Amino acid sequence: MTGPPRQGRAGSFLRDELAFWKKRVAAWPWWVHVVVLYALARLYSLFVFLAVARQQGPSPWGGSHPGYLSFIGIWDSAWYEQIYRDGYPSEIPRAGDGQAQENPWAFYALFPAIIRGLNAATGLDWEVLAPVAATLAGFVAAVIIYRLFRLYTGHGTALWAVGFVAVFPVSPILQVPYAESLNLALLAGSLYLVIGRRYLMAVPVVLLMCLSRPTGVPFAAMMGAYLLWRLWRRQQGELQTPEFLRIVALALVSCAGALIWPALAWAVTGEMDAYTATETAWRGDDLVLFMPWFDMGKDLFGPVGGVLAPLVLVAAAVLCLSSGPARRIGMELRLWCVAYAAYLFAFLHPQTSTFRLLLPLFPLALVAAMASRSTAYRVCLCVMFLAGQIVWVAWLWSWAELPGGGDYPP
Repeated sequence: MTGPPRQGRAGSFLRDELAFWKKRVAAWPWWVHVVVLYALARLYSLFVFLAVARQQGPSPWGGSHPGYLSFIGIWDSAWYEQIYRDGYPSEIPRAGDGQAQENPWAFYALFPAIIRGLNAATGLDWEVLAPVAATLAGFVAAVIIYRLFRLYTGHGTALWAVGFVAVFPVSPILQVPYAESLNLALLAGSLYLVIGRRYLMAVPVVLLMCLSRPTGVPFAAMMGAYLLWRLWRRQQGELQTPEFLRIVALALVSCAGALIWPALAWAVTGEMDAYTATETAWRGDDLVLFMPWFDMGKDLFGPVGGVLAPLVLVAAAVLCLSSGPARRIGMELRLWCVAYAAYLFAFLHPQTSTFRLLLPLFPLALVAAMASRSTAYRVCLCVMFLAGQIVWVAWLWSWAELPGGGDYPP
């Protein structure tokens, strides 16, 4: 008699090896799963940056073919570095017509302040400390987001959802000297504490979040809506007076936190509109609520399409957040998504930077993971996101001067 075919023995050996390693990996602590997953995502983004940097020509920040640290130190990274080295101006620079010009007051102080503290402790400079700190903040954000998602689902689905956040097309921003990763960690921590009803513990986290990026206004709106929701459910005996007072305290702190940065800009410059005037400097005109979306829609789709396009976006957001998977992520996360989306719709001037500003809607990654348990669906979504990273870095992060001057910002 002859033994089984060699190919069959080889296939059996491979299956056994895969089963063995699958069991070994499954036995790792949850945090190892999260850290390894996030590290692989950032390693992929590093290779994307390196590949695109080889094609980069001269830019306003340096010559051709920059190294990794130089390449990720462009765009708004240069503003943060200026704040790190020189602080903020005591006067708002203005053109001859009185219009505010672009200046550091548009960028919040927490991230450069942390780098300055690390510089005092280590002696290392911005070019090394800033990307390292941003990348580490991204790891912290991934761990907190996983713990947040585990409040609603099992380990596997939560890990897939963290993976979606880690490979999202704009996720390379989480390892460059921007404040996005720091803000994401603080935002996730704030939401985790609110959902756990540890409102007083959330106070310092929310205040730090409000000093990292402009997420204070939508968070304050979310807390107001959350308070009303809890009051409505009070008839079911779910809200006692001590907890009510703690919610009110956090809501008031959130409102105050949203005003900290504009108030600081006013105090330093003596101009009440220092922050808002600076923010509108990138637009070239005054802020009119909601209208930029319709104006951009008209530019892209014509008069009729310009009116309909923003309404279609709103309808799509409503359908998404009222879907079955969205209802499973809890009212608190849904309220945050509604508040932040409404904030973008009211205040944002839509442009290519809008993609990056979608990161705080990270709870939708859990909605996507809950939409189907199909491995094929989840893998395909990850592959699409990984391909999207190449598009985002090559199109928006890389500098290529437009015919009229400048380039689309990331």
